[in-house]
Amino acid sequence: MKPRTPAPLREREFRLLFLGRTISIAGTAIAPIALAFAVLDLTDSLSALGLVLAARMVPQIVFLLLGGIWADRLPRHKVMVGSNLTSGAAQALMALLLVLDLAELWQLVALQIVAGAASAFFFPASSGIVPQTVPRALLQPANALLRLSLNSTQIAGAAAGGILVAAAGPGWALAFDAATFFVAAGVLALMRLPRAERVHGRNVLADLRVGWREFSSRTWLWAVVIGFGFLNATHQGTSGVLGPAIARDELGGAAAWGLILAGQAGGLVLGGLILLRFRPQRPLLVGCAAVSLMAPGLLLLALHAPVLVIAAAFLLTGIGMELFGVLWDVSLQQHVPQETLSRVYSYDAVGSFVLIPLGLVLAGPIAHAVGREATLAGAAALVLLVSAAMVSVRDVQRLERADAGATSSP
Repeated sequence: MKPRTPAPLREREFRLLFLGRTISIAGTAIAPIALAFAVLDLTDSLSALGLVLAARMVPQIVFLLLGGIWADRLPRHKVMVGSNLTSGAAQALMALLLVLDLAELWQLVALQIVAGAASAFFFPASSGIVPQTVPRALLQPANALLRLSLNSTQIAGAAAGGILVAAAGPGWALAFDAATFFVAAGVLALMRLPRAERVHGRNVLADLRVGWREFSSRTWLWAVVIGFGFLNATHQGTSGVLGPAIARDELGGAAAWGLILAGQAGGLVLGGLILLRFRPQRPLLVGCAAVSLMAPGLLLLALHAPVLVIAAAFLLTGIGMELFGVLWDVSLQQHVPQETLSRVYSYDAVGSFVLIPLGLVLAGPIAHAVGREATLAGAAALVLLVSAAMVSVRDVQRLERADAGATSSP
């Protein structure tokens, strides 16, 4: 008996979105490993690594609100194409500098600023476009399939990234990332969205006010965003900066860190598979509780546990991240009007990302002051505290899924 094609993939525009994002992530999974070891090889400094990672995050935050406005005004797939082309150019130039052994720290910082600004336009467009590609009842499986495909690619990408960096160097790994951006842009350019879905604004300030009104009127929305502001800064700052350093000094190098990230990617895949079937009536409550699964990996990294044990704990991290991510997207896409969805996503991203540069920059100095192990253990404790705080919010507990009917009011 021939297996049935998952319902969302029967929609042409969703298939193109699915393919374009999957191709892009094939290179993006390698990029963090390549960039981390490029900076460490160039400077041997945790602070420098934090600076380069923060250089990508700052313009993301600065331009996210503008990205949300243009994603609501223009055809969202065209915004995604422009973002991919810009990111591909930045990664290609960085790869060239590294391959020719001409790279300096300031150049890497500058190119990460360009890539970060481009991604600020991609995120709200790619998140807001999903309801335009599938019927309302298919939003959860569509989001789960998108993330499942991307996370499946990350398993191979993260593992291959460590091997590729060790064998050929960070420059060639970043060159592969650049190529995937260009190919993905070509696929996304084939999308044809209905003209009726294109939202045109009046002026920037008016658009921002409308988006803020939609965002601030929902307690469950802004409460979770505040929580993730602290959560992202803590987790990305410690795992992104201290993780590669511990892998290099204690666990065997880039291949070990690639295996750990592959474990996390495997958890993301498992979480996506779970959500193809599991449809909780209170999705946000389940998602916020799942965030607590991000703590064990940080704690075992602090204890210098065996690589396979840390990878298994990061698999739990991936499951928790994926459960939250899909259920969060479903909650927004079902409860926020389509014409303001990208702007609400941009406010979500600004609040969630705003403290990440601080976490990235401070991770190294804090680790020097109190030790890497104590820093990671403290981060694990903070993850559990934030998860408990989000679960305790009454509106988070009460928000129910809305698979049928019109978009609900705040």
